[in-house]
Parts: sequence; structure tokens; C-alpha cells
Amino acid sequence: MLELAILGFLRERPSHGYELRVKVAALTGHVRPVADGTLYPAIKRMAAAGWVTRKDEPGAAAAPRRVLYLTGAGTAELERRLRAPAPLDISDENRWFALLAFLRHLDDPAAQAEVLRRRLAFLEEPTSFFYDGDRPMGAEEFGDPFRQGLLAIARATGQAELTWLRTTIDALEREAGEEGRGSMRHSGT
Repeated sequence: MLELAILGFLRERPSHGYELRVKVAALTGHVRPVADGTLYPAIKRMAAAGWVTRKDEPGAAAAPRRVLYLTGAGTAELERRLRAPAPLDISDENRWFALLAFLRHLDDPAAQAEVLRRRLAFLEEPTSFFYDGDRPMGAEEFGDPFRQGLLAIARATGQAELTWLRTTIDALEREAGEEGRGSMRHSGT
């Protein structure tokens, strides 16, 4: 998730490390704080992989600052991760939000719709925070108002996401269809 966020933010514009840390922390929130001991080793690995390059530029003070730029290989890696996210990127809510934050950088509506269909399929599976054997338990099965609240909130947010996913998938599929018809007109077919 950290590497995806770094790639995504650098796709939008070059940044220095501190600026990236602030952006990633804002994206992941209090759930997964980003420490320098996590961020800078990730940047170093990404530079070694050829995904980012660092350039010293004049800073606001006397000392230069190291600004990170996304390379062509980094752009390709971002696209690969967006086009074919790992199963955990689809199922883990925090990783999903990071993926969703940058999915616009995948310039193919059909591919965007496919990623959203994977999330939709995941959310349509029966699930719960609590089980009786293999059977998911519903809020009505608890006399505990706190568990009822947990399940009611999860159900409401899940329904909102399902509605958004279905609407957005339909819109992306229409856009992909229109692009396909447009390219056929240009090719003379």
C-alpha cells in the first residue's frame, strides 16, 4: 500500500520525502501512520528498482532538498498495480482506499471497471464480523447493542459502497463502449 501511494502521488507531481509522508498519512489516516523508518527505506527500494529518481533542488532555506520524480518504469509499475491489484488490495479496506485514490491514473475505463467488479464480487459474498460455525451472524441475533451497532454501521456503509460500485461500473462500461465505437468509426469499420 505504501509503494502504491508513493507511485500514485508521484504520478500527480514530483515531491520531496516529507511532503510524501504528509500525503500518505492523510490518505491512510490514523489507521496506518507513516514513520520515516518506513517511508525512506521504501523510497530507497523503489529508487533501486528504477521506479523513482531523486534530484537535489534548491530548498526554501540554504540546504537543497531531494525531490523525487516518477520514472517511466515507475509509471509502468503503477499501471500494473492498478490494472491487476493483489487480492488483499481488493479485500482490505485501507488498501482498497489507497488503490481507489489512484485508479483514475489507469486510462482505460474497461480496466477500471474490471477492478471495481472484483471489489463488487468480494462485497457480494456473505460475510460478518461474527460467525456461528461457518454461518455469518446478523445484527438481529445479538442482544448486545454494541455489536448490533457495529453490524448496522458495516451494513450501511457496505450498501453505500455497493450502490456506488454498480453505478460507476455501469458508467465506465458505457464510456468504454463509446470509446470502442469511436475507434471503429476512425478505422473505417
